[in-house]
Amino acid sequence: MALTMKEVEHVAMLARLSLSDDEKKKFGEQLSSILNYADTLNVLATDDVEPLTHILPAFNVFRADAIRPSMPREEMLSNAPLEEEGQYKVPKIM
Repeated sequence: MALTMKEVEHVAMLARLSLSDDEKKKFGEQLSSILNYADTLNVLATDDVEPLTHILPAFNVFRADAIRPSMPREEMLSNAPLEEEGQYKVPKIM
């Protein structure tokens, strides 16, 4: 599948590239060879192959939610540098 010069110029314009005539010819040949290589995939029999969203099976590894008692407030605030009315007190930023 050889690309025309017009197609190469269109691709260069989409990529916002300014190419000389020699570069257009060179890149046209390279793009054509890439497309020819990708075209070999059409030879493969893919009629019975289902489309994939992931190559490997994807699943979540989250633990199940379980209700359990939390740490007592006094124990949590025992290491706080500043504490006021049962809450952490932090310096004002703004």
